[in-house]
Amino acid sequence: MREGPIVSNAPPVQLPRAAFVIPGDLSLPTGGYGYDRRVLARLQAYGVNVKHIALPGSFPSPTVEDLATTEAILDELDAEQVLLIDGLAYGAMGFDLINRIRQPIVALCHHPLALEAGLDEARKAQLQLSEHNALARARHVIVTSPMTARILREDFGVAEDRIMVAEPGTDRAVRAKGTLTPPHLLAVGAIVPRKGYDVLIRAMASLADKPWTLSIVGPARDPVLLERLHAQIAEAGLGERIKLLGARSETELDEIYSSADIFVMPSLFEGYGMVLGEAMARGLPIVCTTGGAAAETAPNNAALKVPPGDAVTFASAVARLLDDGALRAAMADAAWAAGLMLPTWDDAAKRIAAVLKAVARGIER
Repeated sequence: MREGPIVSNAPPVQLPRAAFVIPGDLSLPTGGYGYDRRVLARLQAYGVNVKHIALPGSFPSPTVEDLATTEAILDELDAEQVLLIDGLAYGAMGFDLINRIRQPIVALCHHPLALEAGLDEARKAQLQLSEHNALARARHVIVTSPMTARILREDFGVAEDRIMVAEPGTDRAVRAKGTLTPPHLLAVGAIVPRKGYDVLIRAMASLADKPWTLSIVGPARDPVLLERLHAQIAEAGLGERIKLLGARSETELDEIYSSADIFVMPSLFEGYGMVLGEAMARGLPIVCTTGGAAAETAPNNAALKVPPGDAVTFASAVARLLDDGALRAAMADAAWAAGLMLPTWDDAAKRIAAVLKAVARGIER
């Protein structure tokens, strides 16, 4: 006898609900927004009913009006909906506003706001205190690297059992073909002081007698800095060799990566350094700084690492790779092997979903 379908009278399983609260334009081509986009797209698959909540784009320097708008937006959400709040906003909301939030909070810290380059001491102290107080209010804190976890424990007083590391994922990619004649150097990241592009240009100006070209890809988050970089390039007589390409689509960036021979990252500080993962996934030898977590993201056999802000030492490391084809090839092989071992975006989303579900279970009891 043929059996019919089994009918269950059990109520459908309700996924825990969360809101991923992110300031500004989620489509911006930066590492932080890229992380948020990738995680947001995957949380549902790992058992969290998540909704994107957009906040004003003025964070981390919100106006009084934008803070009022932020509070109104959050107040409309259900009290039992877990909030996953991006640190670009969370660390700068102010303790009074945060203390009025009814929902349980999970903070996502890409890197502490006070460590952004170009801040005066008063602003650093203000952000340090604001983020310290904010993190104390969060049920849990998600960070993107073990180094950021250490910083939050040592400098912000966040207990180890409240921190979870969810390193960014890296998409598998086709190995770069390169250009070789002349060698094409590539840097990727937003035009902001922390990225150290002025240091990179000084370094490359000292290597003007060697054959090379350099492409810098990233959105101009600081228009004044962009003008200064253009002027610096022109003053060095490198306008035909250094190109500031602005933001590029994923397809365009893939093509630029494919044409690169060496990846350079002069950043003064990184919470992780997602572009280092992208470079390794394409088998590119790397010259980078030891600023923040960058020193740990790329293995030593794939990257030459120098102190942040040191144009002379950075230039020396680049010269080694330009002059030594065998070293460049060995480091490229090491980068390719390391890239195959990097975590995926599913790994990151699964870890974050586990935290959100744990917090949701806690408020349901």
